[in-house]
Amino acid sequence: MHPPPPAAAMDFSQNSLFGYMEDLQELTIIERPVRRSLKTPEEIERLTVDEDLSDIERAVYLLSAGQDIQGTSVIANLPFLMRQNPAETLRRILPKVREALHVAGVEMQLTAAVSFLTILQEESVSIHTYAHSLLPVILLHLEHRDAGVSNAWLETLLSVIEVLPKETLRHEILNPLVSKAQLSQTVQSRLVSCKILGKLTNKFDALAIKREILPLVKSLCQDVEYEVRSCMCRQLENIAQDIGTELTKSVVLPELIELSRDEGSSVRLAAFETLVNLLDIFDTDDRSQTILPLVKSFCEKSFKADESILISLSFHLGKLCHGLYGIFTPDQHLRFLEFYKKLCTLGLQQENGHNENQIPPQILEQEKKYISVRKNCAYNFPAMIVFVDPKNFHMDLYSTFFCLCHDPEVPVRYTIAICFYEVSKLLNSAVYLIHKELITLLQDESLEVLDALIDHLPEILELMSTGGESSVQENKLSSLPDLIPALTTAEQRAAASLKWRTHEKLLLKYACLPHILSSDQIYYRFLQRMFTIMMTNNVLPVQKAASRTLCIFLRYNRKQEQRHEVIQKLIEQLGQGKSYWNRLRFLDTCEFIIEIFSKSFFCKYFFLPAIELTHDPVANVRMKLCYLLPKVKSTLKIPADKHLLQQLEMCVRKLLCQEKDKDVLATVKRIVLELDRMEMSMDAFQKKFYEKDLLDQEKEREELLLLEMEQLEKEKQQNDGRPMSDKTFEKKRRDTKTPTTLPKNIPISVPGPSSGNPSTSKEIKKSKLTRSQSFNNQAFHAKYGNLDKCAGKSSTTAYTPSVSGLTKTSVISLTDDSFRTRNASSTPSSFSSNTPLPSTSRGTGNSGDPKSSGSKDTQSRKATLKSRKSNP
Repeated sequence: MHPPPPAAAMDFSQNSLFGYMEDLQELTIIERPVRRSLKTPEEIERLTVDEDLSDIERAVYLLSAGQDIQGTSVIANLPFLMRQNPAETLRRILPKVREALHVAGVEMQLTAAVSFLTILQEESVSIHTYAHSLLPVILLHLEHRDAGVSNAWLETLLSVIEVLPKETLRHEILNPLVSKAQLSQTVQSRLVSCKILGKLTNKFDALAIKREILPLVKSLCQDVEYEVRSCMCRQLENIAQDIGTELTKSVVLPELIELSRDEGSSVRLAAFETLVNLLDIFDTDDRSQTILPLVKSFCEKSFKADESILISLSFHLGKLCHGLYGIFTPDQHLRFLEFYKKLCTLGLQQENGHNENQIPPQILEQEKKYISVRKNCAYNFPAMIVFVDPKNFHMDLYSTFFCLCHDPEVPVRYTIAICFYEVSKLLNSAVYLIHKELITLLQDESLEVLDALIDHLPEILELMSTGGESSVQENKLSSLPDLIPALTTAEQRAAASLKWRTHEKLLLKYACLPHILSSDQIYYRFLQRMFTIMMTNNVLPVQKAASRTLCIFLRYNRKQEQRHEVIQKLIEQLGQGKSYWNRLRFLDTCEFIIEIFSKSFFCKYFFLPAIELTHDPVANVRMKLCYLLPKVKSTLKIPADKHLLQQLEMCVRKLLCQEKDKDVLATVKRIVLELDRMEMSMDAFQKKFYEKDLLDQEKEREELLLLEMEQLEKEKQQNDGRPMSDKTFEKKRRDTKTPTTLPKNIPISVPGPSSGNPSTSKEIKKSKLTRSQSFNNQAFHAKYGNLDKCAGKSSTTAYTPSVSGLTKTSVISLTDDSFRTRNASSTPSSFSSNTPLPSTSRGTGNSGDPKSSGSKDTQSRKATLKSRKSNP
């Protein structure tokens, strides 16, 4: 059809009018079949059924006098009728079904096969009744002229064989099978016999199998048609697993050897695959004397045969290497390895840069098969590392791994990206050898490759950072300077594409970076990017992923000034942002903070900015806040947070009284009932909240310990009074990495005023520094993914009385001191702000003015800090 011209340039000339008439004629032609498909009154009368008829009577009527589509509907409803009234269904409906199937079309036949299988699976009738009434119908249509119908009935029969008793199988299936498998029968009949024999062997004892089934198997293996020989060959695997090792060696193995030399390539391929799958059954002598020569001959002839054989061979290489491991001589081992390398580069030598339209179809099809071969080689690469031993990877397989990672075809690189984690685990301490390939795949032009790689990106980066040894943290990613640019490039490419799910997944995986990189690296290279995504991206799941990752970055940041600026920016640019969309994202961020941080952290910095949104002019923001209120209330502890509870109740009361939006008001009323039913946590441990309180205490303990460690490191640096060398700087960078687990035997102490005894003060600082260093050297065993479960997961850390003995004043003192505002000269331009950070301290009375609360405490803390610095 011709597209209509724009309104501004409409042409009413004669040619144009003829064009419009042609369009109208085309529309008329399109509508004609629709008109012809309408039913006449006579047809409608014929299709109408009396509504007073029962289900059984209606089914009988439709099968007798209805049309094919009505009969098909009845057969599709047969399982329901069988459940409802099995006796009447078998007596009245099943005979009609048999009559209808004699002349039924393909659709009705397929529907009947599915219905019969459903009746079997639902056990609507007993097995005896099923075998007596339904099994003859199945056997009758096994050799239907349509291959699809025949296969559908065969699948139903194979499922029936699993549950039929032995005597029924012998009389109804095995005895007729003797004549069905003869050469005088059709090829389709013999193919069906092959598949039935493969299913029957596990239903009879060894003597019956040897006497009744194996002669039929041998006869079909020597059939004159290659399709029958190939089909029977593929059933030998099931037969061998059922008859045992002795009969397999004496009967099955000779047949496989003969079939492996068959003139038909499909038969040889079936024999090869069956031999590979049965390697575990044969002993060492059979493998070395019989199977290994066959495999060697098959590999040598594969390049001269059809490419489909190469595809199967490359797919089974890993299983073949595992089954024949230890049998190869050094020369055979080397030749097999060279054969694998040759397959990995198969077809690459023929690259000539021509356009696909200029390549002959047969050459193009051959190249597609070569791509499948290289893809299978990539799939089996971890098995080949085991084959050559990981110690020999650099010498034997690194060049091959390089070629697979740089293969010109996406499916090959996609497959090797999936295997990258397995390769990293196998290399262990030699994982540094594939650093460059990791960077290559991160920068791959195909997002499919990136998506495959990032599934295990946290585990890969952890192996890279630890050098493959989980107990040593010395070999960090300092030897991989291109990692950060590669990660940022990968994120930007995912953001620029339309595949937002890949972008979301990548952002969530970036939550592992605090365990890999330093706080400064994350702060300057990734954190600002998370802010940008939260405020500018148009995809909600991507924004939430960035918000969650940003919260994790904040959780493990080791710099007080940086934490302060991030919190301030969250409140100012999101919580107080001009766009209601940003304010909605602020509430999402608050939800993540409640999940990831301790209750005291949320109450101190985000409680007041969150509940202030009850006055937001946009109804959607107020409604979202209403849904968040139960979680906000769960962060409060009584009596320390009584003043915050009062403010929360005041905000809810205002919403109830002043809210004009009916949807928000209805939501508020529901949330109020939920808030009233909530039980408040107490400062002291309660039995009903014990696990949650213990987890929250552990979170708060980690937060305080991070702050204390930073203060101790600053004091140590000031006391030393000398610039750091490169080695010291590198050690300092490694020490700023944050572990996820804490030693359970570390007591919590809060820095306070130094004592009058200098030696005692030095000993205390020395013990704290030792503890800090031991904390830094803890290995990462918990993945960043544990944070996903932190809300519902109980802490395993033992409860220490020293933690519960902390006074609330000392906790607030340390926390306030840790979030001081950076001066203007040291603030980066991207995070510069002059607005004081709102703070809500637990246990303070003047909560109405968050800006002025705690000013005296700040002065006392500064004095305390000066006194500590003056007493080295």
